[in-house]
Amino acid sequence: MKKLSLIALSLLMCMTLSAKKQKTAQPLWPNGEVMDEWFQKTDRVALADLGKQYKLTDYHINADGRVHTAEIQALIDQAAANGGGVIVVPSGVFMTGGLYFKQGTHLYLEQGAVLMGSDFIGDYKIAQTRIEGETCNYFEALINANGLDGFTISGQGTIDGNGLRYHQAFWLRRKWNRKCTNKDEQRPRLIYIQNCKNVQLQDVSLQNSPFWTTHVYNSEHVKLLGLHIYSLLHPDDSKGPSTDAVDLDAVHDILIKDCYMSVNDDAVAIKGGKGPYADAFEKEYPGVKIPEESKGNGSNYNILITDCHYGEAHSCLTLGSESVHSWNIILRNINITNPSRNLLWLKMRPDTPQRYEYITVEGITGPVRNFLYVAPWKQFYDLKGRPDSPMSYSDHITMRNCKVECESFFNVKQQEDVYHLSNFVFENLEITSKKDKDIDSSIIDGCTITNVKVQ
Repeated sequence: MKKLSLIALSLLMCMTLSAKKQKTAQPLWPNGEVMDEWFQKTDRVALADLGKQYKLTDYHINADGRVHTAEIQALIDQAAANGGGVIVVPSGVFMTGGLYFKQGTHLYLEQGAVLMGSDFIGDYKIAQTRIEGETCNYFEALINANGLDGFTISGQGTIDGNGLRYHQAFWLRRKWNRKCTNKDEQRPRLIYIQNCKNVQLQDVSLQNSPFWTTHVYNSEHVKLLGLHIYSLLHPDDSKGPSTDAVDLDAVHDILIKDCYMSVNDDAVAIKGGKGPYADAFEKEYPGVKIPEESKGNGSNYNILITDCHYGEAHSCLTLGSESVHSWNIILRNINITNPSRNLLWLKMRPDTPQRYEYITVEGITGPVRNFLYVAPWKQFYDLKGRPDSPMSYSDHITMRNCKVECESFFNVKQQEDVYHLSNFVFENLEITSKKDKDIDSSIIDGCTITNVKVQ
């Protein structure tokens, strides 16, 4: 009996130790918080589970070169009125302007299907929206989802923004006016998700957007899985301007996994707001009238970008130029084939109070221009009458387990009157750099360097 009791006690201890080990093995965010199991689940949405199927051709909407915005929108409205369902785009090229999905409706693109955006800006509505860190009136997107719970886009087809004319018009305007901004040239985004939760975009190709490709604002629990996001290189070599692959704007709990991204701007850009009082959602400014465009600002946190393949991009991960408070962001296991300009780019606006903290970049392979780039960003600089320049901070930034070829390894500008850098960790890095090989730890308040090899 005593022997059995000892065996039982030993088994109990083993089970307890095993349970403790499993508990400690749970993935953690950079600030030490436990990552929710939601981030480990990548089950695909099944067409059969999306409700009644509304195939375009069954409702006399054909791939005939005409723009069918009104007919497709009526079909979405019909599906919503009947309790929900899925709009199915069959093989062929179907033209449309801006579409607005309703609660309970979904979009599915069969293999060979192309939902092609109109290249006439009049086919897109102007409404209050978010763009470049401000709440303002601007053109909405080809695909719009607002206030939805459980919206999905799936299938093996393509959403094509038909961006050539928009791109040509932008570069032509730039020749006439070098100060032309993104908003000066009228062009829609490809997908705009706002005020939503439990959204999943999977497996489709998103290409040739006139402007930003996938913009997610004020939303939570959004998964982008297996997407192919691409900005076409036109025959005249005029690349699509500002065709960011993914823009995350005041969001939390975001998973981007197994995606391909090759665009003429940032692959993933963390937005959230800009301006001298951009952080008014977090703190009070007694006696100060907060600008209307700042009232939709917000934080970004709990963002995992993992197991993706990058082609060309201005930056693999950018914080800014319109970002206020962002933390718990991980860029992990990324393979880069075409040289991106920057691996991690921290844009520090002198006219915006910013805090970028608990950011981890790990498991990166391939070529970039700058491994780490930190510098002031003064595009459209405007203190709007604020007498002082707000301070910004970047802290608890970790870059580890990377094997990267670059032109510059540590391209970090010091400007203590604008921003303060602290608690940077560089660990297990194998770097080939053309210009520099050293980390200037004197400009970072607390810099840990472990097993960093630069040649």
